[in-house]
Amino acid sequence: MRNRYFDLLRAVAILRVVLYHASGWALLTVVFPAMGVMFALAGSLMAASLDRYGGWRAVTRRLRRVLPPFWLGAAVLVPAMIRTGLPVDWNLLAWVVPLGDPPVNGWGHTVSGIIWYVREYLWFVLLSPLALPFFRRWPVPAFLLPMAALVVGQLGVPLPAAVWDFGLYFGAWLIGFAHNDGVFERLSRRVVRQVAAALAVGGAAWILTHPGPRGLDLNDNPIGNVLWSTGFVLILIGLAPPDLAWLDRRAFAGWLVTLMNRRAMTVYLWHPAAVVGATTVVFMWDIPLGSGPGLALFWATLAVSVLGAVAIFGWVEDLAARRPVAVIPRQRSRSAMPVQT
Repeated sequence: MRNRYFDLLRAVAILRVVLYHASGWALLTVVFPAMGVMFALAGSLMAASLDRYGGWRAVTRRLRRVLPPFWLGAAVLVPAMIRTGLPVDWNLLAWVVPLGDPPVNGWGHTVSGIIWYVREYLWFVLLSPLALPFFRRWPVPAFLLPMAALVVGQLGVPLPAAVWDFGLYFGAWLIGFAHNDGVFERLSRRVVRQVAAALAVGGAAWILTHPGPRGLDLNDNPIGNVLWSTGFVLILIGLAPPDLAWLDRRAFAGWLVTLMNRRAMTVYLWHPAAVVGATTVVFMWDIPLGSGPGLALFWATLAVSVLGAVAIFGWVEDLAARRPVAVIPRQRSRSAMPVQT
């Protein structure tokens, strides 16, 4: 049975990511720390898969959901970059299983900057068969390990990108483990609120006293990011409601949440190109982007472009999930497993 509350959180997180990349509004990262939320939801699903299917099968099921949409994007992006100067060598194999950052050329950075999430997601999935039993036996040390990696990085020790992001987001993944194991149900809601409040207050204090180059943007503030995001995620996940029956009584809201979940990877992977395209359209019309008409044209073009990507490329997510292929999902599917983005 689907968790429609998790579906709603995932849909909001994806929409927030799109809005942030389209607008650059730093405050959005504080109002809704989407990456922490998405990793926590993914961690809960991964733990459930491990319990149900065992290690190897759970890992392959997760990889099957995320890699085909990524490969379809690579099939479009890589040839285009090769035509504009990207060298053809063995490094291109990183586009098959991106456990490291795949090579890109100058313009490719614009539309491929979000691939780090796919890289980190794959690493977290591969680590989970070991991490879940470790977490269940030693939960406190498990939570301290990502923070230790982050502290080491903050001290100036060079770390691979995957290890750095492990420090930032694996704690949220472990919160997903805790949710799956019913840890929060055994704790009093008061304790969860107090811990979350302490983390959030500490994070807010750090952010305000250590602003980054973009002010409140959490992406520039690793320690503030971890503290604030963890407190935020604890509230959303630790105090999750038992159901969300009202959602599907509102036809449009239920459909939108279903669409965002069944096309999560497609929206995530293609929205940067849609942002670039919408900006280009405004410039082609020689309209100031900051003006009312410019903003209206930009957001309208962006929405149409994202929906166009969903219609053109989204079907691969149905194939990956082994469900009937649809151009635009019309209603929620009870059997569909949400894909994290």
